[in-house]
Amino acid sequence: MGTSNLLSRRVTKTWWISFICIIVLGIISSAALGARDAGDSPKEPSAVVSSGGAEPAAAIDSPAVKLFRKTGLYNFARGISELFGAREDAGEPQSQGLLPEGLGQIIMILVGLLLIYLAIVKQFEPLLLLPIGFGGILANVPVADIAGPEGFLGIIYHMGVSNGLFPLLIFMGVGALTDFGPLLANPKTALLGGAAQFGIFFTLIGALLLSDLTGGLISFDLRDAAAIGIIGGADGPTAIFVARWLAPDLLGAIAVAAYSYMALVPIIQPPIMRLLTTEAERKIKMKQMRKVSKKEKILFPLVVLLLCVLLLPDATPLIGALMFGNLAKESGVVERLSKTIQNELINVVTILLGLAVGSKLQAAQFLSAETLGILVLGAIAFSVGTASGLLLAKLMNAVSKTPINPLIGAAGVSAVPMAARVVNKVGLENNPQNFLLMHAMGPNVAGVIGSAVAAGVLLALVG
Repeated sequence: MGTSNLLSRRVTKTWWISFICIIVLGIISSAALGARDAGDSPKEPSAVVSSGGAEPAAAIDSPAVKLFRKTGLYNFARGISELFGAREDAGEPQSQGLLPEGLGQIIMILVGLLLIYLAIVKQFEPLLLLPIGFGGILANVPVADIAGPEGFLGIIYHMGVSNGLFPLLIFMGVGALTDFGPLLANPKTALLGGAAQFGIFFTLIGALLLSDLTGGLISFDLRDAAAIGIIGGADGPTAIFVARWLAPDLLGAIAVAAYSYMALVPIIQPPIMRLLTTEAERKIKMKQMRKVSKKEKILFPLVVLLLCVLLLPDATPLIGALMFGNLAKESGVVERLSKTIQNELINVVTILLGLAVGSKLQAAQFLSAETLGILVLGAIAFSVGTASGLLLAKLMNAVSKTPINPLIGAAGVSAVPMAARVVNKVGLENNPQNFLLMHAMGPNVAGVIGSAVAAGVLLALVG
């Protein structure tokens, strides 16, 4: 334990020393940049006499100056100098977003490092946060334009995110990894998955109100508000799929918000769960569920797909991909395909999707009033969805003869299986013999279906 603490202190000390060195170098370079600008004389450009008359001679930088302009240090220093009022060099890109370009990139690189820290040290959904954080760092590398149309992150983004392919492949993988048995064993828990989607429609209204209250600083129309609201389902692929159709200009910010809140389930949900439930309610033990037959598990994806086709065709891409993956698993006759979907396919797509989402952490795009508004609304949506599931579970517990632990209502958001794990952890904290994981999986997988249905409703009404 002592060695671990000592190593941790040394790593922390190294981080701080590195950070201070970067700041000092930035200040020195900023001062040099400002001194150079101050020393520039306002003389008229010299003229070169030719047969065509006088032409201004182009300023020629030395190779050393050209090389320095291509370094990250120069670009970061330029942002710092701009913040303090130093003029920009002629011909260089103007600042975008809330902060000067160089300074904004520094901030977003630090955000990327924070996400990586949460993934490695805190182990908050590392499969999501590690590629998103690293992609965010790459997106803010100056000069290289890694997230641009010709950069490899930009190519990945346009290959699978902007056209909606990656979300469908992820849903296929989720279906192959999901056991709908807990939902079939206790069908009433599907109501909890539906209740958690209330956050989607609550936030839709909130986005429209925010546009009115800010007096035009933040402007969201109905399509934008619908795309933002889907964050409340805590389902990244669904959020991307809806945003692609309703608000493609906000897709990056919505995707980052959705995946960030999915990964932060262990931080966001427990305080809400403790606030809305009593200790006695958290200690409620639920009886063992019945065994679900293989025939039921095979028929379930087919029945759900048929109902979707008949009642809500707009949700069929998501529901269809989900149910195909599940049928491949439960049928037992395509084991090779099922294992490929569960492993190689979803792993490759998760890597590419994480990097592509991280590419939208570019300072110029991310540090804007609209993006900050989306982050705030996303947090509200997720919190309301969690609270809705808890409150409905308490109501069901009050009218049902068979008591249920209201904590499982928090798993109604479709962050599978993160929300169910959090429910189980909080339940064990209050009663070491209270294992709620399988009970929470019922509303959890119902939330996946519920978010896809909500997406279909929004696409049908607003799209």
